[in-house]
Amino acid sequence: MTRDMVRESQVEEENITPRLQMVAWEITRSCNLFCAHCRSSSTAGAYENELSTEECLHLIDGILEVGKPVIILSGGEPLLRHDLFQIAKYAVEKGLRVVMGSNGTLITEEVAAKLKTIPISRVAVSIDFPTPELQDKFRGKAGAFQTAIAGIARLRQAGIEVQINSTITRLNVRYLNGLLDLALEAGAAAFHPFMLVPTGRGRGLEAVEMSPEEYEQTLNWVYDKQKGLGNRIFFKPTDAPHYQRIVRQRGSRADPQGVLLGEKSATKARKDALNSMTRGCLAGTGFCFISHRGRVQGCGYLDVEAGNIRDKNFGEIWMNSTLFRELRDLSNIKGKCGICEYKGVCGGCRARAYESTGDYLEAEPYCIYEPITLRKNR
Repeated sequence: MTRDMVRESQVEEENITPRLQMVAWEITRSCNLFCAHCRSSSTAGAYENELSTEECLHLIDGILEVGKPVIILSGGEPLLRHDLFQIAKYAVEKGLRVVMGSNGTLITEEVAAKLKTIPISRVAVSIDFPTPELQDKFRGKAGAFQTAIAGIARLRQAGIEVQINSTITRLNVRYLNGLLDLALEAGAAAFHPFMLVPTGRGRGLEAVEMSPEEYEQTLNWVYDKQKGLGNRIFFKPTDAPHYQRIVRQRGSRADPQGVLLGEKSATKARKDALNSMTRGCLAGTGFCFISHRGRVQGCGYLDVEAGNIRDKNFGEIWMNSTLFRELRDLSNIKGKCGICEYKGVCGGCRARAYESTGDYLEAEPYCIYEPITLRKNR
C-alpha cells in the first residue's frame, strides 16, 4: 500500500469533541506602542466599557465550570490594566495556569518580581526584528527593542519562562535565523512564528503578506530548524494549521495524533498545552478568545462573535454557540479543505478564510497542497 493510499484510507472524525485547552483573554485593549500588525488596532489611553474587576473574576469562575485551560492574558498591553495582578492571582489561586503576552517594554525588576509572586508561568514577548532600528520602526516607538530585551532579561532573572513571538511577513522573513538566534541567546523556552492574518492595523500589511509558496517555504524552515535543535527550544508556528500536514508529509509517523517534533514526550505534551503540537485550527474546539468587552470568538483574528459573557455565561457560549458548533463539525468545511485527507489534523485557518472570502467555513487560501481526491478528479 502506497503512502498516499494509507493517508486516503484514514477516517477522520467529522465531529470534534470540544476540550478547552487555552483561552486568550484580551484583558485590555490599551497599549503603549503602535505596532504595524496589531489585530486590535490598539492605541494609548483608556477604552470605554472594558470588563470590570468583578466581571473578570466572575468570568474566571465561569471558565472553571468548563475546565482548567491555560489562561493567556493579552492586550493591548496587559500591564496597563491596574488590576492585572489581582485578576491573575485569583485565577492561579483557583488552580488555573496563567501566562501573559506582552510587548516587554514595561517589565521592570519590580514588575517581574510581582509576576513571579503570582506566579505567572510564562511571558511571551513580541520581537519581530533582531535589530533595534527595524523593531522600533515596526513597533512605532523609539527604544522599543532595547526595553523589550531588558524586560526579557528581568523575567529570566526572576525565574519566569520566556517565549518569543514574531509575526512573519515579507518584511522580516529573511531575519528568521536572527530571530531564532535571539530567542536562543535570551534563554527562551519557545519561539512562535506567527503567520500574519491581516486584521486590524495588520490590513495595512497585506502588500507584504507572504504568498502561499512563501508560507510553505517558511513552514519547512521551521521543520528543519526544529529537527536540528531537538529540545533546545520549542517551535509552534501559529496561524499556520497546514504545518501539521507538512510534519506528516516529511516525518515518519502516519498517525494523525502522533507525537510531533519538539515534544519531549507524549505524556508531557498531553499535559502541557504550551509545549505541545495540537491540531492545526483549534478555534471552538480547544481554544477561544475573549475581548476586553466580553465578546467570545474562535480566536482573536476570527472576527465573528460566538456570544458575550455579559449576556450568557461562558459555559453556555462554549458548549452551544452556533459558531463553535459549526466549527466542530468538519463536514461543514468547504472547498479543497473539505475533501482534504489532512482535514482532521489541519482544518485550515478559519480566520484567514473569513478575511479572504467572508465565510469562515471556506478553504484556507494560503495552502498550496492539493488533496488526493482533487488530484484524482483532475
